Amino acid sequence: MRMTDYQAEVIFRELSDIKERSAFYREKFKDIDVASISTQEEFEQLPFTDKGDLRSAYPLGLMAVPEKDIVRIHSSSGTTGTPVIIPYTKKDVDDWSIMFERCYKMAGVTASDRIQITPGYGLWTAGIGFQNGAERLGAMVIPMGPGNTEKQLRMMQDLESTVLCATSSYALLLAENISAKGIKENIHLRKGIIGSERWGPKMRERIANELGVKLYDIYGLTEIYGPGIGISCDYSNGIHLWDDYIYFEVIDPVTLKPLPDGTVGELVITTLCKEGAPLIRYRTHDLTRIITGPCPCGSRFPRIDIITGRTDDMIKVKGVNMFPAQFDEVLSKVSGASSEYQVMIDHLEGKDMITLFFETGAPREQWQSIENEVLETFRSIVGPTIIPKAVPIGDLPRSEKKTNRIFDNRY
Repeated sequence: MRMTDYQAEVIFRELSDIKERSAFYREKFKDIDVASISTQEEFEQLPFTDKGDLRSAYPLGLMAVPEKDIVRIHSSSGTTGTPVIIPYTKKDVDDWSIMFERCYKMAGVTASDRIQITPGYGLWTAGIGFQNGAERLGAMVIPMGPGNTEKQLRMMQDLESTVLCATSSYALLLAENISAKGIKENIHLRKGIIGSERWGPKMRERIANELGVKLYDIYGLTEIYGPGIGISCDYSNGIHLWDDYIYFEVIDPVTLKPLPDGTVGELVITTLCKEGAPLIRYRTHDLTRIITGPCPCGSRFPRIDIITGRTDDMIKVKGVNMFPAQFDEVLSKVSGASSEYQVMIDHLEGKDMITLFFETGAPREQWQSIENEVLETFRSIVGPTIIPKAVPIGDLPRSEKKTNRIFDNRY
């Protein structure tokens, strides 16, 4: 994708004084005359920024403005390693709320809606991001945060929530509870704005049908503001990214070279307006592709495909590289299999073994036939032989945040 004139102007202006403003980039670019860069090709020669760089800057080494200008910090949701701390100025917070308001509008949410927010608040960016955008829009915010499903459902009914903001895992958990309690007629939801984790077509279909909502994929990451830097539209054919706030590339995660539009690779983002912690060529590790051509919705904003996984989600078993998205793909092709699954990888008697537990609502006498179909479908799409194990709907763990589906017990 070519830089727009606006993006080029902003990026080259940012590079002209980034060493003066940012101690982090002064060190990173100490041997590079970044102020002289004037073409996209020269820009694409710059070294990438990665999460390891950000961890090494803990706690406030990314700060590119005087401390008096920082009004908030957020931290990535990772549970291992040194945290990544991202400082925000007032303008950063305002810009983020502008982008988030655009997301709501793209999804057809209006000031008349009642928005129930279930992602977490605090250091994580999700809850407060959803709230700031909704308040800017002028909608009623119901700031529930995660968990306490009984209270979530009571508020959803009593306050007649019309929009649900959630991870896909929690949206499914709420949908299953609504169905189990037989209260669907008391639910007034019309939109679901879902983010934070990758989800497959069967899960998407279940949530949409059981909640009776139109679903939208929202995208973002703490390092780049948070959720709200892009969202899908009514046509559900990709995620529109706000390219007046971010510039994005897709690279080959092995060669690290730019890929042609339409080719799946790793998304790389450069912030255009970020004050507190500007990032240049940040490797997200999210796998996607740039979608070319106009969108039927008429938006001028460019699109990437729905995130299919992460480069660091790859597992290697029996000499084959595989991603969680492939398990989703297999189950989506088997009519008797539901969306929920869990993978156990073990090393027994000198051999790697993959056991795929998947839920099914089919009668038990059909389970063997469904397991055989899962086995053959996996073999044809991915390659290795697995041990498929059908279990009843609701048997696998549910999560109020993100669901961990793959457990590698070999190490």
